[in-house]
Amino acid sequence: MENKQFELCLEVLRRFSKEGLLNKMILIGSWCLIFYEDFFAGLNYTPTIRTRDIDLLVSLPPKIKTEIDVPELLADLGFIPDFIGSKGYMRLNHPELIVELLVPERGRGTDKPYPLPGLKMNAQPLRYLDFLATNTILVKYGDMTIKVPHPAAFALHKLIIFKRRTKKDKAEKDEQQALMIFDSLIEKGDLRKIRDIYRSMPKSWQETILDNLKKLDRKDIEEILIS
Repeated sequence: MENKQFELCLEVLRRFSKEGLLNKMILIGSWCLIFYEDFFAGLNYTPTIRTRDIDLLVSLPPKIKTEIDVPELLADLGFIPDFIGSKGYMRLNHPELIVELLVPERGRGTDKPYPLPGLKMNAQPLRYLDFLATNTILVKYGDMTIKVPHPAAFALHKLIIFKRRTKKDKAEKDEQQALMIFDSLIEKGDLRKIRDIYRSMPKSWQETILDNLKKLDRKDIEEILIS
């Protein structure tokens, strides 16, 4: 990871924090790995980041009451609004980073963006995000407090979605990140939390995780989950 990219990520989060947005959102995706470093302090934990995406999860219903023009907030940093797909999902593009807002997809789902008019943005609905929103921790970084998924929830989520990826490189990245987090949680001795979060999941999700672990030949993690 280039220092320039990381500093830009921090500046985005600082601006969200200053405007009172960061405490209403959850940072998900690969950038979490950097902010887990204190959680895994003293362990053999060496995360690497290979992503441009800063994914911020907005819980439903949104708890954001103030109106903040997010594209304008980041415009002087070089972020430009971009619309992707035929339905017009919005994200903010920069040569180093992409900022995207997400919301949990519920019920039968939808192929339309979720409007967030107070932020002058919309969000992409995705499956399985409610699970991340209900299993979070707070991490401190400088003067910021950032809400992220508990590492066990992060890893279990990756074990659900990696086989659903259409791009091989993204699937491999999800797999590697999940196993790295599990190995660090095992080293930390946080086995009860892994089991508790796993047992809170629907049975069909549990079966998907166990099936994927079999394919990865990680019987040690299987045994932790079912013991």
